[in-house]
Amino acid sequence: MAFLVGGANSAAADTGYDIENSCRFDEASDASLGGTFGTPTEAKAFTLSMWFKRAGMMGTIQTLLGPGSLEGITLWSDEKMTMYWDNGNGGFINWAPLLRDHSAWYHFVIAQDTAQGTDTNRVKFYLNGTQITTLSNQTSWPAQDLVGGFNEDGQAFYISTYNASARPVGGYCAEVAFIDGLQYAASVFGETDEDSGIWKPKEFKDDVTFGNNGFYLEFKQSGVGTNASGLGADTSGNDNHLAVSNLAAIDQCTDTPTNNFCTMNPLSKDEMTFSEGNCKVVTASDPRTDDNARGTMGVSSGKWYWEVKGSGGTVPVVAGICFDELKMGSDLSGLTGVYAIQNAATTYAYRRENGTTAETAGFPNPVNDDIINLAFDADNAKLYIGINGSYYSQDGSAGDPAGGSNETYASIDTSYFWLPWIESRGASQLAEMNFGGSPAFTVSSGNADANGYGNFEYAVPSGYYALCTKNLAEYG
Repeated sequence: MAFLVGGANSAAADTGYDIENSCRFDEASDASLGGTFGTPTEAKAFTLSMWFKRAGMMGTIQTLLGPGSLEGITLWSDEKMTMYWDNGNGGFINWAPLLRDHSAWYHFVIAQDTAQGTDTNRVKFYLNGTQITTLSNQTSWPAQDLVGGFNEDGQAFYISTYNASARPVGGYCAEVAFIDGLQYAASVFGETDEDSGIWKPKEFKDDVTFGNNGFYLEFKQSGVGTNASGLGADTSGNDNHLAVSNLAAIDQCTDTPTNNFCTMNPLSKDEMTFSEGNCKVVTASDPRTDDNARGTMGVSSGKWYWEVKGSGGTVPVVAGICFDELKMGSDLSGLTGVYAIQNAATTYAYRRENGTTAETAGFPNPVNDDIINLAFDADNAKLYIGINGSYYSQDGSAGDPAGGSNETYASIDTSYFWLPWIESRGASQLAEMNFGGSPAFTVSSGNADANGYGNFEYAVPSGYYALCTKNLAEYG
């Protein structure tokens, strides 16, 4: 079975339509895409449809679409979706649902038509296919026939900030569609899966009229130019390509609404700073003993692979697995629920925490910038740990995850769910995670699992798979 933090589109339904790529935006680097609106087809009306997976810190303000000044479609500090219009002077609407799940993909549709006579019809917000009518706060609805900056001739606009630097997004965006001149419902862009009840995307490109200013971002390219080869390439047919700012090829990801990958969970960590789509973790400069964090996906069956690149401080971070009931933020020595490895400065020591602590010095000593390989065989209750593609048992002999021999740990209690886990053993340590969908470090070789999922530095052992919803549906 697979364990996922509950929420929006946590587990992908079989869509028959796949989204291949997303774009990762990092708060710390002010990453964004931007352009300038031309003459609109109809300035009073627009629709923004996008899929979004949170990765920013809770309580921050993140603007998904900002046409300059203080206007914007924003995930506000209270974790609710907010819309400001008329350059910040006209008013705002704050919809009630809390958007706190960092493991899930959300689908947002904001549809405006200020020509509508009924004020509540002038702006509509859909969350995962459902129109949200419950508000937590508002000043007013847009005035009838208001022309705001969201589709105004000559107005600069940005995906991920409201002015190219302020209120940046931390997270993943996919299937970003801006429609000029029409107010579409969410049902144009997605549908409810009959079997699972999950809201899922569907192909819509030929069913909409994009209008003069319309654009469609599928993130099929990884360049940094303002052209058809850039991350901001418009595939609507309008060639309204967006300029790329503080994004690189590594930010083109395969973590998408139709194949959701594991990341680290900012809601389950202690004294650590997350960035790069929750795949880069830095410990505090003065951490408490055994600060730790775990991933968003856990398993109790199947065979799974991921990588951790450790650096900073005097030794790399501890890497391994923990069970789903493990408490965060305490000294874990001797507690139930962790199988991992740690570098004890001059001697590499295993640390097994299943009621007692057992450390073994036979394993080779990893150093900063080594890549630690984790191959978890939940079917046979074994964990294999390697360094730079070579696996070892506790006495240092060669391990073989594909062949099922010389495991690092055996007899793991798989009545629990087990999650990727890291722990700091010093100040300012860096862990760059690679679950396959959005590596935090540059992958030079490019290895996928047998299903073609993931992008790993080292070969995935035969029979093991990346932690993503398509694999979990088949093997978890």
